[in-house]
Amino acid sequence: MSMEDYDFLFKIVLIGNAGVGKTCLVRRFTQLQIWDTAGQERFCSITRSYYRSTNALILTYDITCEESFRCLPEWLREIEQYASHEVITGLVGSKIDLAERRGVSQQRQRNSQRLRMCMYSLETSAKKSDNVEKPFLDLACQLLSEARQNTLVNHGSSPLPREGKAPAI
Repeated sequence: MSMEDYDFLFKIVLIGNAGVGKTCLVRRFTQLQIWDTAGQERFCSITRSYYRSTNALILTYDITCEESFRCLPEWLREIEQYASHEVITGLVGSKIDLAERRGVSQQRQRNSQRLRMCMYSLETSAKKSDNVEKPFLDLACQLLSEARQNTLVNHGSSPLPREGKAPAI
């Protein structure tokens, strides 16, 4: 049996401050198994367990909320401390439908040295469905490519290729 004969199970986790729009993004995109910390940020020990066996992380901030952007280095420290060094990380600025209330410029985000470790950076609007699928599909394609090349590190207790009927990506 070749790798093409398998479905894969990848763990993608959304992290970021409460209220930045993680749950809205997940609700708009249901083709993958995605873990949403859903406001549990105040329970750090619970959130940290989400990092275990994670293949990809989507670091999320609200473009209208300066505080959510200022907290990104703290989230990056958690990634460095609790996630695998091979985890793929993306950055998503949410709520671009509220651009008139923008508190974080795109230039400022691009100039952030710490955020350059992210595989990609984009802005979304769950309300208008702008760019909602892109971060998930980009990550799924990257993870699938790595799995097929046998370069994806499996951090879980079960093997990556698994028989079954997972949603097609």
